[in-house]
Amino acid sequence: MKYTYFISATGAGTGLTSVCLGLVRALDQLGVRVAFSKPIAQQFGNDNEPERSTHLVNATLGLNPAEPIKLAHAQQQLALGHTDPLMEDVIQIAQSSAEEADVLIVEGLVPVADESYIAELNRNMAKALDADVILVAAKNADSTAQLNERIKMTASLFGGVNHRRVIGCILNKVGAPDPSEQQVIAEEDPSMASAEPAEVVPAEDYANILPVFQNDGFKCLGAVEWNPLLVAPRTLDVANHLGATVFNEGQIAERRVQSITVCARTMPNMLHTLKAGALVVTPGDRNDVLLAASMAALNGVPLAGIILTGDIMPPTHVMNLCHAAFTSGLPVMTSKLNTFRSAQRLNSMNTEVPANDVNRMESVMDAVAASINAKWLAERAEVIEERRLSPPAFRHLLVQQARAAAKRIILPEGTEPRTIRAASICQEKGIAQCVLLGDPEEIRRVALTQDIVLPDSIELVDPEVARAKYIAPMVELRKHKGLTAPMAEAQLEDCNVLGTMMLALDDVDGLVSGAVNTTANTVRPALQLIKTRPDASLVSSVFFMLLPDQAVVYGDCAINPDPNAEQLADIAIQSGDSAKAFGIEPRIAMISYSTGQSGTGSDVEKVREATRIAKERRPDLLIDGPLQYDAASTPSVAASKAPDSQVAGRATVFVFPDLNTGNTTYKAVQRSANVVSIGPMLQGLRKPVNDLSRGALVEDIVYTIALTAIQAAQMKNA
Repeated sequence: MKYTYFISATGAGTGLTSVCLGLVRALDQLGVRVAFSKPIAQQFGNDNEPERSTHLVNATLGLNPAEPIKLAHAQQQLALGHTDPLMEDVIQIAQSSAEEADVLIVEGLVPVADESYIAELNRNMAKALDADVILVAAKNADSTAQLNERIKMTASLFGGVNHRRVIGCILNKVGAPDPSEQQVIAEEDPSMASAEPAEVVPAEDYANILPVFQNDGFKCLGAVEWNPLLVAPRTLDVANHLGATVFNEGQIAERRVQSITVCARTMPNMLHTLKAGALVVTPGDRNDVLLAASMAALNGVPLAGIILTGDIMPPTHVMNLCHAAFTSGLPVMTSKLNTFRSAQRLNSMNTEVPANDVNRMESVMDAVAASINAKWLAERAEVIEERRLSPPAFRHLLVQQARAAAKRIILPEGTEPRTIRAASICQEKGIAQCVLLGDPEEIRRVALTQDIVLPDSIELVDPEVARAKYIAPMVELRKHKGLTAPMAEAQLEDCNVLGTMMLALDDVDGLVSGAVNTTANTVRPALQLIKTRPDASLVSSVFFMLLPDQAVVYGDCAINPDPNAEQLADIAIQSGDSAKAFGIEPRIAMISYSTGQSGTGSDVEKVREATRIAKERRPDLLIDGPLQYDAASTPSVAASKAPDSQVAGRATVFVFPDLNTGNTTYKAVQRSANVVSIGPMLQGLRKPVNDLSRGALVEDIVYTIALTAIQAAQMKNA
């Protein structure tokens, strides 16, 4: 362990855990070997619940920090004067958590009123660990002057803002509404439905506004802007908070509460509140509200749920009438509290991320990581030059390279909700210029019902309007197959074919499809209209597998059922080049059931011959085989089975002998180890066309678009 950063909050409600985990992610994205520790647990809920920080860092980042000391035990040790033994335990926990890391992030304790020993514990831990101290502050209800004094006062506990170890502060929740003015319940006056955010001061201006940052050695290390979506609890969390009885579960664990509407007025005056993410709170005898909410759900509006108050259930015939809406995923709950008490209880709900809400914490961490000057912290720790391509680093690299590529990517499944959301994200983040192929009115309708804001710059192409342009060029491309204009027009009714023709004529730079179409429907038009590169004998595929420690490449797991030795060699070369193109140092393992010369049989002989051919064609690549998977991936196994191999035990590219082996292995690793896989990315085509799994998440589509944009830039440069 080379360097330790101790993170301390200036007060309650600063989001200390979120900032700590976001800082871990930011450093990890830079390739820094980073670890996390929470030496002393601080639980405000049930003592049987898992400690939030250590649980979440394991669930989101795969780190395994050592078990923390309970706060009650630490308090007892302080009272007995056993500070030194307690700090020895803290150091042991921190060192056990750090293992081989270059940087350790240590989360301190949140200050609590009338418990001064918290400050003493934080000071002692930072000193014992010889750590640099970073403060986390949030304005909350403070004025700017009060915020400045709070930062100075907390810094003084560690020696003050001029102390060499007190290096700076991260500002969280910048621009959040004043807690005293927040209004989350829709009242009689629609104008009071929600609080407007406070006037946002640009993050970069805080270094000039707050006097505390005028000290040369004390920096503003980041300013995380407030985002209401990041404090949106799941409907399940709301049900638990109210002690509600769930009548219809629906998607209670997936839907999030972005607004709360108490329906006290007549229904026509409440309709404007029935929007995506709205939680409807209404007396159980308001059948009109229940029916209106059910109609909204059937029209595609993903309400967060309905709470029927007063322990009143609507009549059976009304519930039967709403049954179709319930089956659409709409959660429905009953509360024994009356409407007013239910509203009061909802207003007092804790906005911290629960220990089991991993998806929300992932989003929070990404937002924090994007707002922190992690590069400066890494350079201070003198580890920036030591890089590894961790999964976060790989995803970060994809986004950066895709932005630089600035390519137009066609999405033939333009009316599909996940595709629309992914396109919107890519457009907002500058990952690619996305082109949605589909009826523009239908795309806008789907976006509205899914609460997706379509950027003005996104392109919507109506296939009915665009089709005519590509009939003649398609006839020319396929005339050797006897294609006529009527046949071409009929085939172009398939948006995949139309999108592929747009790519063939360079109207777009790449294509991504497969969220609802099969692999064959995506790949077949590409093989017919785009064709393979002159230097490629076949089209193959790779998956980028984001293992806990690093990103590796699997090929071919999607296209070629049983390649011969020459084809397998081509797949190995293509996969190695793809790995190198995306920042992964290629060490190519030709996988088989046998390692080295130990096995015989036609299958292993094919792999042995493919290895020989690939080495002969590309002596610049590190290629070895046949290797068993454990010999290729595990150093201890490689030491006994292939001690002289430069690939064994440290392979980054795994080439499987056939589709049966490759597809089975990738799915087994993906599902059993909960590994993110990006792909399949197609190799060997003249222009980039990439397929999606029909179970693809929005995140999968975003990264596949990024891959495609990068491929397009690389092919153009080549």
